[in-house]
Amino acid sequence: MTEDSANPYGLDSEDILAAIVEWVSIETPTPAAEAVNRLADRVEALFRQCGASVERTPGRDGFADILKARAPWGGDGPGLLVLSHIDTVHPLGTLARDLPIRRDGDHVYGPGILDMKSGAYMACHALRWLADRGRTTPLPITFLITPDEEVGSPTSRAMIEAEGRRAKYVLVTEAARDGGKVVTARRGSGRFVVRAHGRPAHSGGAHQAGRSAIREMARQILRLEDMTDYGRDITVNVGNVAGGTAVNVVPAYCEAEVDLRMPDATTGAEMEARIRGLTPVDPDVALEIEGVLNRPAYSKTPAIEALFEQARVLARDLGFDVADTRSGGGSDGSFTAALGVPTLDGLGADGEGFHTLAERIAVSSLVPRTSLMLRLFETLA
Repeated sequence: MTEDSANPYGLDSEDILAAIVEWVSIETPTPAAEAVNRLADRVEALFRQCGASVERTPGRDGFADILKARAPWGGDGPGLLVLSHIDTVHPLGTLARDLPIRRDGDHVYGPGILDMKSGAYMACHALRWLADRGRTTPLPITFLITPDEEVGSPTSRAMIEAEGRRAKYVLVTEAARDGGKVVTARRGSGRFVVRAHGRPAHSGGAHQAGRSAIREMARQILRLEDMTDYGRDITVNVGNVAGGTAVNVVPAYCEAEVDLRMPDATTGAEMEARIRGLTPVDPDVALEIEGVLNRPAYSKTPAIEALFEQARVLARDLGFDVADTRSGGGSDGSFTAALGVPTLDGLGADGEGFHTLAERIAVSSLVPRTSLMLRLFETLA
């Protein structure tokens, strides 16, 4: 394998990395719409520099704007849809306090660098490479940059599905898994909020008159967590709990946020019914439950298998091997794959530490995987 065949596009990993670091330096937690839009401004400018047409849909419900860009060739017929998101899970201040951008050998650390600012930029870099050289692709390419993926894409799902229905193939720039694997199947997910409404009372003078919402919630949390069944690939996780007013007051209110993961739609419907069917242990405490199955599960279909096989052969020609895997987490690709559109996920950078303070990418993965993206752009027809 010659150097040219391993890097036929002459890509520079340091050039790609420098732009990724610029994006990471703009913190973009999902709820911080103004911050996310600051990065959206930069992404929009890059698309326009490439000659792409850009539609920017104003954000709603406290979320940032959605960007849709079309490559300056191929018209607007069915083609490739590239899905990326620029929101992250890390709160504002993480960059200065807990996870500064730093390099340690092949690894570069930073909030959101793996999930998924690296992959999002790599797709833009591939477009810029083509545009700078006046090269086109057999199919038109649409890029969709979403601002709310980390919370289930409540404001962008409709656009993702609409664009997905128009696409021949969908490429998702989420990070690679397990040392470079792409994703060809995913579990589904749901998000629920359970609220307990009790009766307040002075904890010293009239404790017996109170009905503790926190006590009730503690019992419900055990019920919820006991729904986890590893043998059936079901997990139920209570991730956030809040309640009470003061230490000397019997708490009248408590709420818990619940994350559900499941292998298929039938199991999802079953688990949703179980969660919604929770009843109070204390009859004097009321329960209120709301939530939805926010991402469908999908399996590797023959069409996804064929798309993966093409990527595997292209990667081999570029000098590296790529395998596929099933991911426990959802992505925006879950929506398009569930529609039956061939979807290949996990095409971004390789790395480790999703959603942690050790989040990092491998610099050595940037050129091979950006090259693979370019190869897919140029060969899918």
